[in-house]
Amino acid sequence: MRVSIFITCLADQLYPEVGESVVRLLHRYGCEVDFPELQTCCGQPAFNSGYQDEAREVARGMIRAFEHSDYVVSPSGSCTGMVHHYYPQLFADEPEWLGKAEALVEKTYEFSQFLVNVLGVADVGAVLNEKVTYHPSCHAMRLLGVRDEPVKLLANVKGLELIDLPKKEDCCGFGGTFAVKMADMSEAMVCEKAGHVCSTGAGVLVGTDMGCLMNIGGRLNKENQPVRVMHLAQLLEEGVKQSESGDK
Repeated sequence: MRVSIFITCLADQLYPEVGESVVRLLHRYGCEVDFPELQTCCGQPAFNSGYQDEAREVARGMIRAFEHSDYVVSPSGSCTGMVHHYYPQLFADEPEWLGKAEALVEKTYEFSQFLVNVLGVADVGAVLNEKVTYHPSCHAMRLLGVRDEPVKLLANVKGLELIDLPKKEDCCGFGGTFAVKMADMSEAMVCEKAGHVCSTGAGVLVGTDMGCLMNIGGRLNKENQPVRVMHLAQLLEEGVKQSESGDK
C-alpha cells in the first residue's frame, strides 16, 4: 500500500518527531511511505481569516502535491478536516478543480482513522505502564467524526490505564488564529482544560492534533505540571519499542 504523508505546518516546523513516529508505524504494516516535497500549508489560517482567494491558491498547490498519491495520511484532524470540508467549497465554481479536490478528499485520512478503518489495525502490540488521559480535538471529532479510533488504539495498549478527561469535548482554546484574535478568551479556555487534565492524575496527555497539544502543553508547562504531552503516534511507537525490548 502506497501512502503519502501530509505532515502539516506544526509537525514539520516544530514537532518532526511526530511525523517520524507515523512513518515508522505505517512501515510496520507494510505501507510504502513517501513525502511529496511540493506540499505546504493546507490553507486553513488564510481561510479562517477570510482570505478565500489566498486559501484557494494554497489548496491548488496541495492538490498538485498529492495528485498521484494512492492514500494521504496526516497526524492532524484539523488539517485533514480543512481538506475534507472546505476544499470542495473553495472550488464549488470551478468544475475541473472541484473534481480534483474531491479526489483528494476521498484518499485523505487522519492517522488513527487510517490505521483503524483502512488498515484494520486496532492493536499495534504496544506496552506502556502509564496513566493516560485523551483530549479529542474539535476538528477531528466534529468535522471528521473521529471519535472511537484513538480510544480503540489506546484501549489495546497493555499496561495503560486510560482515564476519562472531564468535559473532554470542550475546546482547548487554540483554534489557530482564534488564539491570537481572542487571546483572553483563549487563555481562559486553556486554563480550564489544563485544570481538567490535572484533575485526572494522569502522567500523560495524548491527542491527535499538535495545535491542541501545543496549547495545552504550554499551559501545563507554565504551571509546572509534570504531565507528558504526546501525539497518539508517539505514544504508540514508544509502547511498541517497550514491547519489543521486553520480548528480547
